[in-house]
Amino acid sequence: MSASERDKMAAGEWYSCLDAELDTLRLTAREAVHQHNTLPPGERGNMAPALRALFGAVGDDVFIEAPFHCSYGINISLAARVYLNAGCTILDSGRVTIGAGTMLGPNVQIYCAEHHKDAVLRGQGLEVARPVTIGTDVWIGGGAIILGGISIGDGAIVGAGSVVTKDVPAGAVVAGNPARPLRRPAT
Repeated sequence: MSASERDKMAAGEWYSCLDAELDTLRLTAREAVHQHNTLPPGERGNMAPALRALFGAVGDDVFIEAPFHCSYGINISLAARVYLNAGCTILDSGRVTIGAGTMLGPNVQIYCAEHHKDAVLRGQGLEVARPVTIGTDVWIGGGAIILGGISIGDGAIVGAGSVVTKDVPAGAVVAGNPARPLRRPAT
């Protein structure tokens, strides 16, 4: 029996995103995101119940400002005290793990999917999911883009508007497109 597209996605193999099971998962995520994004501010609390239930893990005191968007939700794990400012987008075809006390500025985008470079195969929906790991007490400035396969170490800072294409060591400060070190971590 061959692996399902969802199984291939989870395993980090090439898969087709044009799949009925994945369509259903994305619809479930859109419904949960819609519930979160349309709650009146006084009722919002930390997160809409459907969104909280959708995520792989959610620690205490997580706060997600509206609007928010994710592809699946099931691949997102948020530790305690994570804060996502308005407009954050997490395209979580791969695992996205965000450590305790980490804050994302407005309009931060995390993209796990890498589409096939061959136009014909890309047109068939072929992509591969790359995980993103963000450590504890990280600050990611507004409008930053984090590409799939990236790890950002504890206490790092990513400047606003940066495009992170390489791993960021713990304690480093990076900025720019592509993001480059402004300050290296203390040794």
